[in-house]
Amino acid sequence: MYKNIFERNEQKYIVSAEQQNALLEMAGVEIEPDKYPVGINCNLYFDTPQNSLIIKAIDKPLYKQKVRLRSYGVPNRNGQAFLEAKVKYKGIVYKRRIQVNLDEFWKYYKSLPYVNTIKANKRSSPLVDSQIMRELDHLFQHYNLQPAWIICYDRESYRGKTATDLRITFDKNLRSRTDELRLEAGDHGQSYFTDDVRIMEIKVLGAMPLWLVHILSQLHVYPVSFTKYGNIYKESRKAIYVK
Repeated sequence: MYKNIFERNEQKYIVSAEQQNALLEMAGVEIEPDKYPVGINCNLYFDTPQNSLIIKAIDKPLYKQKVRLRSYGVPNRNGQAFLEAKVKYKGIVYKRRIQVNLDEFWKYYKSLPYVNTIKANKRSSPLVDSQIMRELDHLFQHYNLQPAWIICYDRESYRGKTATDLRITFDKNLRSRTDELRLEAGDHGQSYFTDDVRIMEIKVLGAMPLWLVHILSQLHVYPVSFTKYGNIYKESRKAIYVK
């Protein structure tokens, strides 16, 4: 069974491979590999034609949201993915998602009134009718969401043994593209980092365990404001200005 509703604190850090290895060694028996410890995360982000959602998120408002289609590994045309609405409010992340078949999702997307000329009251969605799907459908129609960016990365995942709500992930080889905007097209893209760095995320329901706080302090690892979609979008704007 997949969990479809999340509420937690999430904090990001930029670390080297050496710092990652040191943290894992110092954490010792406090953590263990997650159920799926290694994999590739592929994400298709949706945005307005004017990129309004990501532009607003970059300004760091109290409330921001993203809509994405995520798969674990590269799916086939009839594979499975998660359609997600991710909201951050006052530092707390709320995520609601539903598992979808990719072929059925694209049929749903093509049925949207602003994509197709059919009237809204004649639509019939092939996706499951649920409260989460109704919320996502509202976002698609309210913002006229369209495929905007593919972002992929290689992930290592760990979880706490005694602190059962703790999850630590390390993402490397961050890459993206703005063409072939389907998860089925592969995980290729332009690299974001030139060095072998990791984006570490610490996710916990309540306060961070004290032992982990001490480790971060000893390694001189400090929180950063970093979002994959936001930073990649800003970098693309810089490239345009340079040209």
